[in-house]
Amino acid sequence: MFAKAFRVKSNTAIKGSDRRKLKSDLLAAFPSLSADDLSELVPNKEELNVVKIYAHKGEAVTLYVVHKNPLFFEVEKRLYPTVYVLWRCPALLPTFTTWPPVLQKLIGGADLMLPGVVVPPCGLPDVKQGDCCAVTLVHNRAPVAVGQASVSSAEMQSLGMKGRGVSLMDALLLQCFMHALKTRVKKSELPLLTSTFLRNHMFSCCPSGKQIDIKKSSYKKLSKFLQAMQQQHHLVRVKELTKGVESIVEVDWKHPQKGATMNPTEVRSLVTDYVKKNDLVVEHNKNFVTVNPVLCDCLLEKSEYQEVETLKWDDLFSRTLGRMQVCHQVVFPGKAPITKKGQIEPIDISVASRGSNKKVSV
Repeated sequence: MFAKAFRVKSNTAIKGSDRRKLKSDLLAAFPSLSADDLSELVPNKEELNVVKIYAHKGEAVTLYVVHKNPLFFEVEKRLYPTVYVLWRCPALLPTFTTWPPVLQKLIGGADLMLPGVVVPPCGLPDVKQGDCCAVTLVHNRAPVAVGQASVSSAEMQSLGMKGRGVSLMDALLLQCFMHALKTRVKKSELPLLTSTFLRNHMFSCCPSGKQIDIKKSSYKKLSKFLQAMQQQHHLVRVKELTKGVESIVEVDWKHPQKGATMNPTEVRSLVTDYVKKNDLVVEHNKNFVTVNPVLCDCLLEKSEYQEVETLKWDDLFSRTLGRMQVCHQVVFPGKAPITKKGQIEPIDISVASRGSNKKVSV
């Protein structure tokens, strides 16, 4: 929601009666918040400002700010704490922990998926669907994100820790949009009616058990969502070819948002975590991993389906990396890295003579 610039509508100091009402609402919304903590967060004699903003997707958000630090924000009449508050009161919300490489996905607006949740020995926190939750990283208690539980903790267990855990933005809509562009739409289909794109491509990319409902998203309409994909992300170009009917006329097939990068260390870490979570290490020989249906589909050739039941760790890693697209980044000071597919071309540097005793690097 706050990944991009927002527009401030108003900024006013709160009155005494409104301050008391806010405290009452906070105690009702967060029962674990003690009176002392509340008095420290919202002191009676400090200036408390109410800032009304419009986020980059058009959501109306109310911020409560003390000393220029946003403490709580309200969306659709529901209060949420900011990470600043959670740093001071880390036990305020039930917390889910994930791995550091996942943080970049969350910053980009993705939801926290259950395979990325680290289950502690004491088990998952007890939450219901829609409960406000915090997200932390392994070996760091400081929360990095706030969201809502997409399903209850009991459902998370029954789902085998697969699917979406904590919902942070309109991720399902974006996920289906990106998946459809990357795997379903062909250049020969353009121009493509936006209604056909939604019906024939985006709906079919929706994960099992989920349903796209644009009216429940912050965009409310398909046209508004596609407009954001065009103006803010430059992924597509939409044009009204006939009156009242819009079509996708152009797609940026090489857009960096249509792919994600991981280094080999991150891949090894996630594969190792998956193996341990699913108890796939062969008990009598820890050097081997049992090939379950997921690993079978991802890593084995069809001719191996009936023959290969286990893999050595090194073979598991090499097969995983071998199925991934090799890429490299070119980094210029002060600019965003440029990611390109394939191995980096070798760079030869030599010294050549120019004119009379003039040396140049080539």
